[in-house]
Amino acid sequence: MSVTILTISVLITQGMLSVAVLLAGIRMLRGPRAQDRVLALDTAYVCAMLLLITLGIRTGTVFFYEAALVIGVLGFIATVALAKFLMRGEVIE
Repeated sequence: MSVTILTISVLITQGMLSVAVLLAGIRMLRGPRAQDRVLALDTAYVCAMLLLITLGIRTGTVFFYEAALVIGVLGFIATVALAKFLMRGEVIE
């Protein structure tokens, strides 16, 4: 019974995270300002990272956890670089 509940809850979570990534993608395309686009990118990579983690839970392989870790690190670096670019107009001084 508990395996069935876990499987159903992981599938529901993956569906909701997929919708969140889709909505963040729409905000990235339609965002009125650059700050909205950066925030949507941040939301999209966090949701994609969580989607990979739930996929790792469902399949039981470690590959998805490592990919989620890489996405998390690269997403953080991208957010910092974009924020610095929006504040100063250049990334490397």
